Amino acid sequence: MRTIIISLMRRLVSVLGLLGLGSLAVGCGSDDQSSERPSVVVTTSILGAVVTDVVGDAADVIVLVPNGTDPHDWEPSAKDVEAIGRADLVVSNGLDLEEKLVEALESAEANGVRVFHATDHIEPLAPTEDDHGHSHDDGDPHFWTDPLAMAAVVEAFGAELSNLGIEVDDRVTRVVTDLKDVDGVITQLLSSLPDDRRVLVTGHDSLGYFAEHYGFTLLGSIIPGFTSAADVNAGDLAELKEAIATTGATVIFSELGTPTDVAEALASETGTRVVELATHLVPADGLYRSFLLNLASDIVAALSATS
Repeated sequence: MRTIIISLMRRLVSVLGLLGLGSLAVGCGSDDQSSERPSVVVTTSILGAVVTDVVGDAADVIVLVPNGTDPHDWEPSAKDVEAIGRADLVVSNGLDLEEKLVEALESAEANGVRVFHATDHIEPLAPTEDDHGHSHDDGDPHFWTDPLAMAAVVEAFGAELSNLGIEVDDRVTRVVTDLKDVDGVITQLLSSLPDDRRVLVTGHDSLGYFAEHYGFTLLGSIIPGFTSAADVNAGDLAELKEAIATTGATVIFSELGTPTDVAEALASETGTRVVELATHLVPADGLYRSFLLNLASDIVAALSATS
């Protein structure tokens, strides 16, 4: 198993070396050298990493939600709202992932600011019957766990940039090609898991696109629904506990927004382990593809481990 992972990592490193892409840019200011460039404001760090790869030095990229912060309950400052209003282009999730930024985005768009909604360019996963009236009724906003969904967004984003006079066709092609290659690497990595191990129990419904794309079963979540900001329900936990007992699931994947005490108590009662996933954290190299590989590697390691 270790040999397989090392081989896959070496392949990915060679891909990254060819790209030579820069680190994620974060902040609400600009310097004198970049003041003449268009301003692209991005809501989340994952989208920010992708946008930075695509635009290169053709625009100034400002990322609002700090890296590693749960966008479901993050609150914008007055400076953040001002940055949105002054942007040449705003890039948002589009399915209200940034729950406390929705009003500001709608206001800016009404005032003529161009807003690119990423999820307008994919087929969103619909809420399940277990989503008991929680928010995001229009669909699952967590599309970034599927690299091919992100590739579709990148292609649409390139066209949007062209409408602004920013021509980055070569970079778009390179990023899309790389995402398809990384998808192949992840598929190989996950191939070591037998079907009976491809079962996911999560903090909230954040891995739907990953599960659908790579052939996993979503058994349930501590907070059923697409937002981690909802309250824990005793009835939901009882159903999840029964499902874990029935299937023999061994891992509960927690993340930002997962109530730690509830996850640990559930693990203790069901004989499972809690493993935290960095579902909103861009790695130190600033690369989205590194985020994807880290996510897949962590899932494989957790589900491969013997109890």
